[in-house]
Amino acid sequence: MLKEVCTIRKERLKRPRKLTDSMKAKIIRELREEDYSPKQIKGKADKENIPMVSHESIYQLIRADKENGGTLFRCTRHHLKHRKRPVGGKKVVIKNRRSIHDRPAVIDERKRFGDWEIDTIVGPNNKGAIVTIVERQTGFLMMEKLPDGKNALGLAQSVINMLIPFKKNIHSITVDNGTEFAENQIIAKKLQADFFFADPLFFMAKRSQ
Repeated sequence: MLKEVCTIRKERLKRPRKLTDSMKAKIIRELREEDYSPKQIKGKADKENIPMVSHESIYQLIRADKENGGTLFRCTRHHLKHRKRPVGGKKVVIKNRRSIHDRPAVIDERKRFGDWEIDTIVGPNNKGAIVTIVERQTGFLMMEKLPDGKNALGLAQSVINMLIPFKKNIHSITVDNGTEFAENQIIAKKLQADFFFADPLFFMAKRSQ
C-alpha cells in the first residue's frame, strides 16, 4: 500500500503545475486566514494530495500582487524582506593588483608603440559584453564579443588571442578595476607584459577628453 502511495505521488509530482484560479483562491485564503507561509501551503497541499504550485511560484504570486498595489506581502512573516539577496554575489578580490601610479612615465608620453588599454562594453540588462583594446600611441582599436560575457577566464583567453600577434610589441596593459580582469596574471604571463589597474575615475576622465 505504501509503495502504491509513493508511486502515485511521484507520478503526480512529475506533472508540471500551473497556477489555477482554485489554487490562487486557496493560497490567498490560507495566507490571509490561516497565516500560513508559502512552504506550509505547499506542504499541506502535498500532504492532502491536492494539486499546488511550488512555494517559489507562490512567492512569485505575492511579489506580482505587491507590484500591482496588492497587500498579500503583508501576510508573509517578513513582508518579503527575507527574500532579498546581496547584489553581485560573492565578492571577487583581484590578486597581485598593481596601481596605475606605479606605471612608468614613458607610458603617459605616448612615444612608443606597445602600451595598451583594455576595457569592456556591456549590453542592456548586463546581457552580452565586448572587450575593447586600444594602443595608446596610435589609437589602434580592436574589439571582440565575449562568448561568456564578463567571465574573467573567458576574457583573459580572448585578450591573449587578440594580442598574441603583437607579443613583441607589448610593454604594458592598463585596465579598470572590474572583476572581469581578476585573471590578469594569466594575461601578463602569456604576453610578458606589465599589468596596471587604473583609479576608478581614470577611464571616465579619458572618455571625456
